[in-house]
Amino acid sequence: MTKESPNHNNHSFSSLQRNQYIQDLKNQEFDLLVIGGGITGVGIALDAATRGYKTALIEKRDFAWGTSSRSTKLIHGGLRYLKQLEFGLVHEVGVERAIVHNNARHVVIPERMLLPIIEKGSLGKRLSSIGLWIYDRLANVAKDERRKMYSKEKIMELEPLVRTDILKGGGLYYEYRTDDARLTIETAKTAVANGATCLNYAKAVEFLYKEGGWVRGAKVKDTLSGEIFDIKARRVVNATGPWVDKLRAMDTDGVKEKRLHLTKGVHIVVPRERLPIQQSVYFDVEQDSRMVFAIPRFGVTYIGTTDTTYGEDINRPIATREDVDYILAAANYMFPTAKLTVNDVDSTWAGLRPLIHQDGKSPSELSRRDELFYATSGLISIAGGKLTGYRKMAERVVNYVAKTLKDKRPCKTKDLPLGGGDFRSDNEFELFIEKRAGEAKQILVEPVTIARLAYRYGKAIDIIIDKAFELYPTIKDPRERIVAAELWYGINYEMVNNLNDFLIRRTGRLYFDRPELEKIYPLVADQMQEQLGWTDAQRDQAVKSFEQEYFEVVNFKN
Repeated sequence: MTKESPNHNNHSFSSLQRNQYIQDLKNQEFDLLVIGGGITGVGIALDAATRGYKTALIEKRDFAWGTSSRSTKLIHGGLRYLKQLEFGLVHEVGVERAIVHNNARHVVIPERMLLPIIEKGSLGKRLSSIGLWIYDRLANVAKDERRKMYSKEKIMELEPLVRTDILKGGGLYYEYRTDDARLTIETAKTAVANGATCLNYAKAVEFLYKEGGWVRGAKVKDTLSGEIFDIKARRVVNATGPWVDKLRAMDTDGVKEKRLHLTKGVHIVVPRERLPIQQSVYFDVEQDSRMVFAIPRFGVTYIGTTDTTYGEDINRPIATREDVDYILAAANYMFPTAKLTVNDVDSTWAGLRPLIHQDGKSPSELSRRDELFYATSGLISIAGGKLTGYRKMAERVVNYVAKTLKDKRPCKTKDLPLGGGDFRSDNEFELFIEKRAGEAKQILVEPVTIARLAYRYGKAIDIIIDKAFELYPTIKDPRERIVAAELWYGINYEMVNNLNDFLIRRTGRLYFDRPELEKIYPLVADQMQEQLGWTDAQRDQAVKSFEQEYFEVVNFKN
């Protein structure tokens, strides 16, 4: 693998080159400006850049800061949408999940999913069997991953923790587990590698217009330096998720007709030994007719999600005690021997779904379909949709942009591997992990650590391992050495600007390794101060900002 230099070129993505990217944004006119650095926005930037359009993307916080780091972290085919008879949606996301897996095998992993069938459950035995059969056909599921229906006894054998007194049988099918924030950053990196200019901590403060009232770009504030500058573009897309209506309100057209309906989804994380399930389980909640997931991931199990209408501060959705109690009650109902309590919860996350409002419908009944809004000013907004369908959503948006530019170039992302994910098969990826684990033993790095890195960065772990070898003489503790190598990589290749970028979105440590973080984050702050040239005051501010998040994920206990 050729290792790119993090020094500035058209395809670098280093926070050390931030000023240069701002100059690039100021000094050119773009075909397309995308506002919003979640999975939808970066997907649009990648699609447009690979078609040859000059593309810019800005994000007011960090990439994946909003919904795209707070989902259930599944690329799934939407089995629940069969109940709403959304056959077209099930087909589209089913086909898409296979494409996303093929293009990013390191962050989109096949996951066995158990569906227990219980008395008075939302799906009966016959309906579950038919539903999963239809699902397999609509989603073009590979033969070896098609559903299998089992007796009560077999389900008890497959999952000893599941409740037996109401169990009637069950099904086993496949979904794909992901790290949503990693998928977002890999898509952004691939967009940059294909010529897009993407910048985090850059907030659109107002739109720019031509004489006739046509939107021609945005006035942008670099929230790290305070500098304000203009980005000129022939077309502007609003892909800001929960903030779509706020941005539409800034436009001369305002928010007309359709509007967003935000719902909140909360997840909790418990140590694996407190809920040691054998595979992921998708199960009924006793309190209502909803279903939730319990998903094992390395040393933890996470459980969720809730679905409640949200009308509070969209910049700060948090898990309340009520949310956590709901999930704990659901888990204890299905796994009664676990006896989970609030004290077992290591961390939580809360995200907002930007759904399209439909009068008279409850949060769980609202369609997950995406929709485009066209303003008379030319502003294009996209809302709704699912993580799984991000590539297809991007294709629809760029097709529309291409039509308005009278320059139809075809979409090229269907077979395009994302950064680090260039593996022809799952087997090739597994062999890659095995080989790298063997090499890393020389610097006393455990195979499980290499596996975790591979699921995070794919082939890019070569750069990280090389850096760890380089740091071997100076940092004796193997765990600290790997964190230092990862951090260096994050700053030079993934636009890491602060502790939150690194410990929450690039590595997921706040959610999945929170008990370990107390020792790590002060060291990370020291290294960031050195590499980014922070003053002591800047370091203190970065630490304070991280500590707010660190305590907030368990705030419901107070």
